[in-house]
Amino acid sequence: MESEKKSSISDVGAWAMNVVSSVGIIMANKQLMSNNGYAFSFASSLTGFHFAVTALVGLVSNATGYSASKHVPMWELIWFSLVANMSITGMNFSLMLNSVGFYQISKLSMIPVVCVMEWILHNKHYSREVKMSVMVVVIGVGVCTVTDVKVNLKGFIYACLAVLSTSLQQISIGSLQKKYSIGSFELLSKTAPIQALFLLILGPFVDYYLSGKLITNYKISSGAILCIILSCSLAVFCNVSQYLCIGRFSAVSFQVLGHMKTVCVLTLGWLLFDSELTFKNIMGMIIAVLGMVIYSWAVEAEKQSNPKTLPHHAKNSMTEEEIRLLKDGLEKIPLKDVELSEPEG
Repeated sequence: MESEKKSSISDVGAWAMNVVSSVGIIMANKQLMSNNGYAFSFASSLTGFHFAVTALVGLVSNATGYSASKHVPMWELIWFSLVANMSITGMNFSLMLNSVGFYQISKLSMIPVVCVMEWILHNKHYSREVKMSVMVVVIGVGVCTVTDVKVNLKGFIYACLAVLSTSLQQISIGSLQKKYSIGSFELLSKTAPIQALFLLILGPFVDYYLSGKLITNYKISSGAILCIILSCSLAVFCNVSQYLCIGRFSAVSFQVLGHMKTVCVLTLGWLLFDSELTFKNIMGMIIAVLGMVIYSWAVEAEKQSNPKTLPHHAKNSMTEEEIRLLKDGLEKIPLKDVELSEPEG
C-alpha cells in the first residue's frame, strides 16, 4: 500500500513537471520568437540548443556518478535520433505550409495514430471506455483550438510525416527503456548529443528555408540571451519529464493528458498576453478536461478489471536501483545458501 502511494506521488510529480516545464517553455519561446518580443525566428536551431544543454547536463550527471551509463547499440540511438529530429522538422514545416487550424488537427490525430501503431507494433488493445474518452478529448481540444482549416498537398505530406515520426518516437521511448533496462534520464543522456549534433548542423539551413533569415545575421541582445538560457533550462526539465512520463505510463496517456498543456497555454495566453478567449474556447477546454477525467477513470477501471496485469509503469525489466539493491542483498547471503540454476541437459 505504501509503495502504491509513493508510486502515485511520483506519477503526479512527473506529470506536473512536464506540464509546468512545457507551458513555461512555450511562454518563454513566445517572448523570444514573436515580433513583439525578440524576433528570434530560428526554431530548429533553438531546439538544437535545447538538446545541447540537455546533453551537457547528462554528461555532468554521468561524470559525477549521479546516473549510470548503460549500453544501447549505436545504430538504435542514431535511428531514434533521426526519427525524433524528423518529428521536429516535420512539425516546423507543417506549421509553415498549412493553416494553424490544419496544424492543430494534425496534432490531434496523433492520439488515434499512436493507438493504431501500438496495436500494430505491440498488439496492444484498448477498452471501449478508453476509446470513447480519447474521442471526447480530441473533440474538446479541436473545438477550442481549430479555426480556419486550409491544406495543400506539400503541407499535407509534411503533416503526415510529422505525425507518424512523432508517434513512432514516443512509442520508441518506452520500448527502448524496457528493452535495455535503462532509465528515462540515462536514455535521454544518450540520445540528446546525437539529436543536438544533427540539429546544430542542419537546423540553420532548415530555419533559412522556413524564414528566409540566417541565424548569423541575427542581432543578439542581453534580453534574447536571457530568454534563450531560460528556454534551454526549461527544455532540460521538459525532455526529462517526457521520457519519464512515457516510461511510467504509455505514449497514448502522454498524448491525452498532454493536452492539459493546451488548456494551460490558452488560459495563460489570456492572462499574460491579452489573447482573446471566446465562449468556443472555454467550451472546448471544459470538454477536453472532462475527457481527461473520463480517460483517467477508464484506465483505472481497465486496471481493476485485469488485476493480473501489471501496471504499465511497472517495467518488465528492473531499474538501476532495483539491480543495485538485489546485488547488495546477494552479497550478504552466504554462498552455500544460494542455489545456482543450471540448464537442463
